[in-house]
Amino acid sequence: MNKRRHYSLTLRLALVFALLAFALLATLGVALYRELERELIKRDDAALISRVDQLRNLLNDSNTLDLIKTKPELFQNMLGNRESILSIAAPGQKALLTVNPGNIDLPSVPPVPKNHELTFADVHHFPSINGVPFATVAASIDSGDLGSLQVTTGRLMTERTAMLASYRLSVYILASIAAIILAVAGYLLVHRGLVPLRRLARHAQGIGVGNLAERLDSHGAPKELLPMIDSFNTMLERLAKGFVQLGQVSTDMAHELRTPINNLLGETQVALQQNRSIESYQQLLASNVEELERLARMLDNMLFLARTDPASALRQRQELNAADEVERIAEYFEGLAADRDISIRAEGDGVIWAEPMLLRRALANLCANAIKYGAPSTELVIRAIPDAEGIHLKVSNRGETIAAEHLPRLFERFYRVDESRERSAQSNGLGLSIVATIMQLHNGQYSVSSEAGVTCFDLFFPKRED
Repeated sequence: MNKRRHYSLTLRLALVFALLAFALLATLGVALYRELERELIKRDDAALISRVDQLRNLLNDSNTLDLIKTKPELFQNMLGNRESILSIAAPGQKALLTVNPGNIDLPSVPPVPKNHELTFADVHHFPSINGVPFATVAASIDSGDLGSLQVTTGRLMTERTAMLASYRLSVYILASIAAIILAVAGYLLVHRGLVPLRRLARHAQGIGVGNLAERLDSHGAPKELLPMIDSFNTMLERLAKGFVQLGQVSTDMAHELRTPINNLLGETQVALQQNRSIESYQQLLASNVEELERLARMLDNMLFLARTDPASALRQRQELNAADEVERIAEYFEGLAADRDISIRAEGDGVIWAEPMLLRRALANLCANAIKYGAPSTELVIRAIPDAEGIHLKVSNRGETIAAEHLPRLFERFYRVDESRERSAQSNGLGLSIVATIMQLHNGQYSVSSEAGVTCFDLFFPKRED
């Protein structure tokens, strides 16, 4: 199995710095290069136009032929370098003067009229003549004695090409150097900036089961790490609380399981010490069945608490008619309540946004608890009261008033108000804790009050979010 490679965040950021720096500097350099290229082209074009204008002035109203024959060096000096080309010729005839040190095949371009003022648009550009960019301009000149002449001048841009190439190279070299410098600087800065994170990682590594009460220190940490530190500390609080609860549940389960197991062992051992009648063995088996049923219910409830999936419960929520749900529960417990001489009244309306089976189990646990501890000849009331935020389901019964110090702990697992009360197969101290778990899965709230002999459990289900 191939292991997934992990790359350094510091190295990644340094490379990103380098790439961004190179891209930005190269882009800036290219923009400057383009601007410089345009200016150089404009300068060279202006020089060609100026040269044609000078030739127009020089050859106009003068002895043009004598000037061309006697002073050809004058025209060579006007060009000033071996890259420039000049041709003076009558239309359709052999050139009177040609200055072409590089023996370049001069391309044919149409001349501008005599009275036309030359502009940059009249300059013709060729991308490659002998591998070098070439610019040329042609114009007609009225020379007087020779009539109309055509002057063509051009220039190989060897110098400009070399200058621009050198500039390009400088841009890329400087951009590369800057990228390397920024990569090194970025690596060092990020490495130094991640020191608090490494310190927190070492601290977190040292936290274990034995020191879950320890928390990450946010003092001096960068602002960006504070949410992570707070979240991690909150997680540690949940883990510590869960670990304590797990230990308490294990202790409570051991305590709860010990009583029925001891009863089973004791009664069975006593029965085996001597011969007994069939009726005695039948009574023993009936007593054992009662204890085993109690164990089975306890294990079933514990498995429910352990297996309930919050995500699945949230996905399966539905809009349920509150009146139908409270009426359904009332009808289900009508027979059991009648055996205890308790009447049931269900009322209310509205919509409950809940998972149907979990809602009915929560209400069933509350009703079973109310019937079990309710006084005879009283009424069990189930109400659905909607409001702007959701709906309240209230289950109230009359009986003994529960002391205020017990109310906050009624929903804890295995908690009983009266530890000396005889434990039956129907009671295992998990019914109300299951109700609390169901309400937590629905992001709801649960509470209980007990005053003047009336105990009321209140479940609040939030309304459906749009």
